[in-house]
Amino acid sequence: MTTLAFAVRDSATMTRRSFRQVLRYPATLVTSVGVPVLLLLLFVGVFGALKAGLGAGSHISYIDYVMPGIIVMTVAYGSSGTALALNRDSTEGIIGRFRTMAISPASVLTGHVVSALVRTLISVALVIAVGIGLGFRPTGDAGRWLAAAGVTALLVLALTWLAVAVGLAAKVAEGTTGFLLIIQLLPFVSSAFVPPGQMSGPVRWFAAHQPFTPVIDTLRGLLTGTPDGGTALVAVAWCAGLALVGYLWARALFRRDLNR
Repeated sequence: MTTLAFAVRDSATMTRRSFRQVLRYPATLVTSVGVPVLLLLLFVGVFGALKAGLGAGSHISYIDYVMPGIIVMTVAYGSSGTALALNRDSTEGIIGRFRTMAISPASVLTGHVVSALVRTLISVALVIAVGIGLGFRPTGDAGRWLAAAGVTALLVLALTWLAVAVGLAAKVAEGTTGFLLIIQLLPFVSSAFVPPGQMSGPVRWFAAHQPFTPVIDTLRGLLTGTPDGGTALVAVAWCAGLALVGYLWARALFRRDLNR
């Protein structure tokens, strides 16, 4: 077998291991689906009056408006489980044991990333299904759905690689808390629940320029047909940039431990 074939085989093995961990610790999957669904129920059912903030003449329903933000929050909660899983493997010495085996070093990280990608996309699909049951009515055709899935997958990869790096860098599980809080709270200060134009000055500027807003606006435009302000390229650039930073950071941390 070639080196590439060994790497693919080992990555598949590590991916299966990560899936088994999900079955062993189902709270991760339950949280990544349950919390966004509860937020959807809260904002649509309790704070539905916020629709007034969408602006006069808006014909989009509030659940159609908030659903892209809920999708992004589902991705954020999914990546938090990855950070904790990597930290557990690192601090409990499991990664150290893997280094003594005749396996591809890259497969240890790749297995977590592939597993997180599949798990999170399934979570997103479940949350969308719940949203449709609550009245979400997307108007995008098959091509727009495929594009939305691509943007979502890019966001998953970006946050997952950052989560991998944070999980490796943290000495204890509590060390991942800062990262988890940032990615879980940032969507609240974005275009997820109300247009940035309705916010006050400094908050409006931050909401308009933070990375989640162009992703949310792009998904909203693809799924509901609303104007996205040409944010697609910005969204892809943010996702690609964050994924590259996370990947390089994670590989550097992994190599540093190998050379100790």
